[in-house]
Order: sequence, then C-alpha cells, then structure tokens
Amino acid sequence: MKQLNRRNFLKAGATMAALGIFQNTSFAQDNSSQKMSKVKFSGIMPALITPFDKNGKIMEDVVQKLIDYQLNAGVQGFYVLGGTGEGVVLTIDQRKAMVDATIKANRGRGKIIIHTGAINQNEVMEMTRYATKAGADGISSILPSIYFKYNMKELCTYYKKMADNTNLPILVYANHTGNGVDVNAMIDDLLKIDNIIGAKDTRANYYQMWNLKQLNGGNINVINGPDESLLCGLTMGADGGIGTTYNVMPEIYVQLYKKFKADDIQGAMQMQTKANKIIKVLLDWGEGYVIRTTKETLKLRGIDVGDSAAPALPFEKSKLEAFKKAMQEAGYNFS
Repeated sequence: MKQLNRRNFLKAGATMAALGIFQNTSFAQDNSSQKMSKVKFSGIMPALITPFDKNGKIMEDVVQKLIDYQLNAGVQGFYVLGGTGEGVVLTIDQRKAMVDATIKANRGRGKIIIHTGAINQNEVMEMTRYATKAGADGISSILPSIYFKYNMKELCTYYKKMADNTNLPILVYANHTGNGVDVNAMIDDLLKIDNIIGAKDTRANYYQMWNLKQLNGGNINVINGPDESLLCGLTMGADGGIGTTYNVMPEIYVQLYKKFKADDIQGAMQMQTKANKIIKVLLDWGEGYVIRTTKETLKLRGIDVGDSAAPALPFEKSKLEAFKKAMQEAGYNFS
C-alpha cells in the first residue's frame, strides 16, 4: 500500500490531521527566531511507575530495571512522580528517594522531569528545590487543588513561586481547573517568565491544544497527555508525549512517534490503533484505574514494581490469567 505523506493525508480530509496547519507555523513569522527556544523536551517520555515494597520503601533495583527497559526501547526521557507515579499520595521522603533512584539509574541517558506538585505549597517548593539540586532536567506540577477553586491570579502566583525556586525549565499542567479559569490565557501570561516553557496538556481538547501551541509565536513546549490520542496531539503541534501506558509498551509509542516524524501518517495511525486495543484492556480490567493493571503487566514481564499505593487495592490474583489472556488477544507481547 502506498505510504501517505502529510500533504496527501490532509488532502484526504482525515479527521485526525484536519488542523495540521501547525506545520506552517514557525518562530520566524513574528521574528521570534531570535528568542531562545523554550522547546526543551520532545519525543516519548513514560510517566514512570513508582516501584515500592509492602513497607513503602522505594525499590532502587526495580527502578533500574524499569528505566533500562524503557531506554532500550528508545524513549527520550521520563516524567517522575506525577499521577502515574502516585506522587501526591506518597510521603515527601518517599518522593525524594524516588528522585534519587531515578536520576542514579538514568545516568544522564534520558531527560528527567520531576513532578513536584502537592496539596501543601511548602512541600511543592521543597520538592522543587530538592529535584533541582539532585540533577533533574525539568520540573512540573499539576494545578493547585481544584477543591479550593483558585482564581487566575492565584494559579499564576503558584507557578511564579515555583520558578523562583529553580533555574530548571518548568512545564505547567494544562488541565481543567474546576472554576472556569482560561488555562491557555494563564499559560500565555506565565510564558513571560524565562524558565516557564510550556505545558503538559491532558485536556484531550485538540483545538485548545492547537491554540496553546500558537502562544508566544509558537515558541512553547507542548507535550501531549492522553495516551489513546497521542497522534492527535502530534498533529496539533505537540512536541512529544507523556503517558502511563508507555511503561508497558514503549516500543509501540516510539514507533508511532518515528513514523509521524517521517511523514508516515498511515503507519503512525496503525501504531495508535495497536496501542488503543491494549489500552482498552488495561482500562477495562483495571476498572478505570489503569495504574493497577499497568503495574500488573510489568510484573508479568518480570519487573515486579509492587502494588498501587493505598487506598487502591491490589489486582485480584484470581483474575490474573484471564487478564493476561485478554492482553494477548489484544495483541500484547509479554516477552
């Protein structure tokens, strides 16, 4: 079958690339090519699982196995202690131990972004300073708790204070705030700060992501969040992806990204479809909590990362063989 390039793909009117006009957007259009690029992170970056034993101790040897597996598959870096890494439900000592274990295991081979977000702002700043001194490459944080419905000024103040506590590039978390704050407008304001470079966008609204990528003359680092629509994000201008299920099938996502960059849109769509069939099984068997089945899949691959943090319950062992069979039927290879 003839390979589709990006131009033919657009002419065909395929939905996923209908707004792929980001290709025609360049920093030079507003003479911002003289600016220092804010695009610091790109490619495939697993939102790393946090391995800990029954006593809550970070298992450094397992962190090493997990990172080696991912890097050997071709990933470009890791997003550590975010939602997938269960960071906000771990103690600050556990989080610091995971930062140290990850940076030690990585040995400078991939980019390390540490999520330092927490309910308590003092803890956020402490973790931000710790990750900076430990040798991370970037910092990120989810929006402050939507429980309190902070306004635009309060959200911006939060991220500005983070920027005051590190010289590392910061990725804002583009998510729903719960109080109607225009996230794109917030990020537009924050981009005036030198080391705030862009956002990890998990909204799954790809028109909003396209608009996000237009900010600052296009000089913004945008990373796609939803695993099941990575290709949508790339067509809207995302520089790469961060995702939970990258942990168990990094090869598929690496191939998807490579095919997209090579203008093989049809091949990239095939990889997205392959990933989505597996994602459906992970979601169905995890009862919506994909971290549980992601961890179980890694165990079946010989990387025992332990169970999810409380109050999440362990995967029911009586269902393990049926889960494994469902994964294989969806095309997953445990070898």
